[in-house]
Amino acid sequence: MFDSTQPGPPGVLAIVATPIGNLRDITLRALDVLKAADLVAAEDTRVSQHLLSAYGLQARMLAVHEHNEATAAGKVIEALRSGQRVAYISDAGTPGVSDPGARLVRAVRAAGLPVLPVPGASALAAAVSVCGFEGPFLFHGFLPAKGAARRKALESLRESPAVLVFYEAPHRIEETVTDLVEVLGSTRELCFARELTKRFEQVHVCAMGDAPAWLAADENHRRGEFVLLVSAPPAVVATDDEESRRILAVLLEDLPVKQAAQVAAKLTGARKNALYELALQMKQSVENADDE
Repeated sequence: MFDSTQPGPPGVLAIVATPIGNLRDITLRALDVLKAADLVAAEDTRVSQHLLSAYGLQARMLAVHEHNEATAAGKVIEALRSGQRVAYISDAGTPGVSDPGARLVRAVRAAGLPVLPVPGASALAAAVSVCGFEGPFLFHGFLPAKGAARRKALESLRESPAVLVFYEAPHRIEETVTDLVEVLGSTRELCFARELTKRFEQVHVCAMGDAPAWLAADENHRRGEFVLLVSAPPAVVATDDEESRRILAVLLEDLPVKQAAQVAAKLTGARKNALYELALQMKQSVENADDE
């Protein structure tokens, strides 16, 4: 065991959260750990050097990023075994949360060495605190960059009863929001948490159906790094009831089963998959009646 209140115990890897924008969001403990570190492993040493310089800190640095994380871990382990104090920081926020760091932590633990969390700023926690949505929350991180894969990922999350949390880059924000509306529907709420803790920070909550228009209204709405939070779906509504059957009966006159189930889900709030099964049963019953 070691005293986690100490700035940086020898032979322990400290995972240090750093500001996501406002440099004053660093913790006093993080400064203590970084000041005492013999080696600071960083996602990008150039970015991290700016942070260290802002606080007058000097440290020997080692690049540990997603492309060399496995090999660089060996150097970290060697340093720890020699009794050095090692801290790891990503470019911003908490390492391992949609940032490199997880493989380094696993490698250090596999070597039988301890890992110490030094908590602090996190875009995820900051956005959840101001969205006003009640949990539980499901953090997905970044969605796939390509449209088909992104929509498939959203389909897998459609039935989740949780608030959904995503990270997104500015150059994909419009197409991602379009897919959110298409797959998850227009009635749930969407929170845009943009440029958190930075000069042009903005938090905007609207109905999903109004989100594309909000983005289009001002080019500044499409700038910066985003956390997107989608409110939980409405409470499950029974599918095999008179109202669901009535709506499906009307829709099935003009639409294929899949589309009828999708539209019925938006109208009733019931699960799409359950409505699809009910629609199949109803369609089969009609076809069997026609054959008799």
